[in-house]
Amino acid sequence: MPSLRKVPFLAFGILLLGVFGLLASCTPENRKMTASASECRAEDSVAVLGVAGRFRKILSTGDTTGIGALLSPDVRVLEGGTVENREEYLSHHLSEDIAFAKAVPEKRTSASYTCEGDVAWLVSTSTATGRFGTRDINSVGAELLLLSRTPTVWNIRAIHWSSSKRALR
Repeated sequence: MPSLRKVPFLAFGILLLGVFGLLASCTPENRKMTASASECRAEDSVAVLGVAGRFRKILSTGDTTGIGALLSPDVRVLEGGTVENREEYLSHHLSEDIAFAKAVPEKRTSASYTCEGDVAWLVSTSTATGRFGTRDINSVGAELLLLSRTPTVWNIRAIHWSSSKRALR
């Protein structure tokens, strides 16, 4: 057990590890990660960024059990003009998202987060280039993750994804 004098230093170190982990998912040429002036305590920042990082990693590996553990019972997923509840998302749309994440590399281009009390939201943008099935993909995207704190963990309560074809230059 660390001494009480070392606890703030340990918390700060853990916070830095979480921030660096999220920054590592941004592209090298445009590493933007901002935290607003919010009530996010160091341990909350680490937890919130950790959930977001695990969510993205699990999508790309196909761990459906892991995804289910991160989603709240009342989660809503907004994508392509539809709104799905937890059961709908897990039963059919999740498999499409996993297949896409495995097939098409995504580069995070910016990310920010805010905490207020027991609620946090992360906003990020990305680019995706590759091939999915018979389609060539060259798109830009935006993601909003809304999380809430339970007595024991932070859970994802809402996900909103949007994307469009990247403009040719």
